Amino acid sequence: MLVLVAPGQGAQTPGFLTPWLELPGAADRLGTWSDAIGLDLAHYGTQADADAIRDTAVAQPLLVAAGLLSASALGEVAPGAVAGHSVGEITAAAFAGVLDDTAALELVRKRGLAMAEAAAITQTGMSALLGGDPEATIPHLEKLGLTPANVNGAGQIVAAGTMEELAALEADKPEGVRRVVALKVAGAFHTHHMAPAVASLEQAAAELTPADPKITYVSNKDGQAVATGAEVLSRLVGQVANPVRWDLCMETFKELGVTALVEVCPGGTLTGLAKRALPGVQTLALKTPDDLDAARELIAEHAG
Repeated sequence: MLVLVAPGQGAQTPGFLTPWLELPGAADRLGTWSDAIGLDLAHYGTQADADAIRDTAVAQPLLVAAGLLSASALGEVAPGAVAGHSVGEITAAAFAGVLDDTAALELVRKRGLAMAEAAAITQTGMSALLGGDPEATIPHLEKLGLTPANVNGAGQIVAAGTMEELAALEADKPEGVRRVVALKVAGAFHTHHMAPAVASLEQAAAELTPADPKITYVSNKDGQAVATGAEVLSRLVGQVANPVRWDLCMETFKELGVTALVEVCPGGTLTGLAKRALPGVQTLALKTPDDLDAARELIAEHAG
């Protein structure tokens, strides 16, 4: 059984879309999306520097566009389930047919702008913890006033909070944590700091008419499959201010009988987690179009 997944913010790197725009029709498609959301996706995906694409209002639509573009290059795919990490949940909603591509990009553009505004209220950030036991790490983070914003499985937790709280974490690591690595994001996503963005997203979601998922859609909230489009949309709104439970998503993949996992562009993060948490499952990350043939072979072998 194949699972198709989409990465979240921080996966972007300067110029990562350049080779994808050489595919037939890709530049035209990206241009149409750019016009629809008022953001030059081609510029940011090919020419902008790391600081420019770190901007939440840019990074989020750029990642969703990259995921949709790379998935379409695979041709017809019939995964057993789809999921996305954080903003990747919007990409996954499009894969599942809950939103069409343009609606997904319009929603993520509003999401990025709303979260950027919320992040500007207080200087906040996120840091990944390498090593340690979650049972010891999570209480330690809470003691420091931090939120375990991403519980990613395979022992990886991402802490989020103010820069002062993150500095305190550097000086006082939980037992067993080897390193604390600052992430390329501009705010404490999936925490109470993002609460102001929820109201904006509720308004944006009210303008959409979601369809029910055509493919099993696994939610970050609790790792559960969601049956209706309305519930998917409700969870997309609430998730910006609540922790991502990718560990529970991977547990659900296991229960569903996953045998292969393909991560759309810019792939790497989620396949890395799957290699550690889902032993025996074949994984492939779409980084450039050079990966497409291998991905198609894996899909042909494992998709329904």
